[in-house]
Amino acid sequence: MNVNGDSMVMLPPRQADILEIARREGRVEVEGLAARFAVTPQTIRKDLNELCDMDKLHRVHGGAVFPSHTVNLAWQQRRSLAAEGKARIARAAASLIPDNSSLILNIGTTTEAVAHELLRHDRLMVVTNNLKVAAILSDAPGVDVAISGGLVRKGDGGLLGAAAVDFMSQFKVDFAVIGASAIDGDGTLLDFDYREVQVSKAILEQARQRILVADSMKFERRAPVRIADLDAIDVFITDAPLSEEIATLCEAARTRVIVAAEEEGGAPVGGPFGKGAGK
Repeated sequence: MNVNGDSMVMLPPRQADILEIARREGRVEVEGLAARFAVTPQTIRKDLNELCDMDKLHRVHGGAVFPSHTVNLAWQQRRSLAAEGKARIARAAASLIPDNSSLILNIGTTTEAVAHELLRHDRLMVVTNNLKVAAILSDAPGVDVAISGGLVRKGDGGLLGAAAVDFMSQFKVDFAVIGASAIDGDGTLLDFDYREVQVSKAILEQARQRILVADSMKFERRAPVRIADLDAIDVFITDAPLSEEIATLCEAARTRVIVAAEEEGGAPVGGPFGKGAGK
């Protein structure tokens, strides 16, 4: 038997291993675990159900996630979660950004993926409070980078505090591309750090078009600090079809939804601009 250090509850070895994988990677899938442990999917589902009954994991379609409602996942863990989906989201977001335009990118692994997709843009001005975004774009020949001051958050290189908020207020850009740590069922965009949220709010105020980039796992997480509601967003780019409830909220808010799924020909699907139409 292994011991789970959180509550000192004795767990069978396989369940203890599953819990450790979930803690490290953020999410586990039934099929992947079944192959890894050479057992049936039914056995894994039983393990996951028991771990969820003990509130050690939260069940989601196809697997389970490690509870993240009190502490944010480390940057390296977040970077590896839904990596393929984030890459598709980033390509779709970059396709909306024309040359000879300006934008703000905030903190997050998805916005970092967007930065990689902007490397070949020309006559682009990027404003950011993300040291990693600045590093990605600093050598791009067609991109000028402006970076805020502020307190550097260890781990992800985010710049926070009053200096970052004041810096953002000096700009009026064509686009803001922001991420969020969680999206509630009522369409509220959420994050973990109050200081980061203050900067994100300032970013939204300084943009003509506001783009949210968030993978579908954000609907499975909880976070305590409110950024905004979906009606503050012009375009929402994600990697999987939305639930009926969230799709209805987006329609009511006139928020354009782009699902950056792998379609024939590689094209994302999405409706026309809502609030941004005609601008």
